[in-house]
Amino acid sequence: MRPDPQAAPATRQTATESDMNLQPPDFDQRYFRSALGRFATGVTIVTTETADGRPWGLTVSSFNAVSLEPPMVLWSLSQTASALPHFIQAKRYVIHVLSASQLHLARRFSMGTQEERFRDLALARSPHGVPMLADTDTAAWFECYNEARHRAGDHTIFVGQVERCERRYGQPLVYHAGDFDLTPSIEPIPDN
Repeated sequence: MRPDPQAAPATRQTATESDMNLQPPDFDQRYFRSALGRFATGVTIVTTETADGRPWGLTVSSFNAVSLEPPMVLWSLSQTASALPHFIQAKRYVIHVLSASQLHLARRFSMGTQEERFRDLALARSPHGVPMLADTDTAAWFECYNEARHRAGDHTIFVGQVERCERRYGQPLVYHAGDFDLTPSIEPIPDN
């Protein structure tokens, strides 16, 4: 709608100096975490190899696309995570997008020691030799060159340039409101 030319001119508001500066949040960390939980995300397991040749991996829900050209993705890891030094030093890692049938793997890689996570688990090697899940139910995987790392607050953001990827058709596993969730059925909704 166009403004009425007969109307009085609008008064121009100026921002005060306090409006221009960063203000402290008006919520606590628990509330913020709960608000973030309203955003459903996929669930991944990120794997790499330590300097002494051991497989290392963990469950991550902070995965996102960055660029199509070149193909790049990102994920983040807490500064307090025991895995942080291994992923900072790694040249490559593999991000596995989990399917709905892999809830057991998401839970397995979210707790316990690395030895417990990998015990009796079938592994394969990516094209560049990074340990990866051999589970054929994985919805997709991305082998990434560890392009950049950025410290942001209490996390490190990893930017990976994707060198290889593969995808399968199937329902992904979802993380929502602080828990794992299964995606809706692919069956059509009845008309009745």
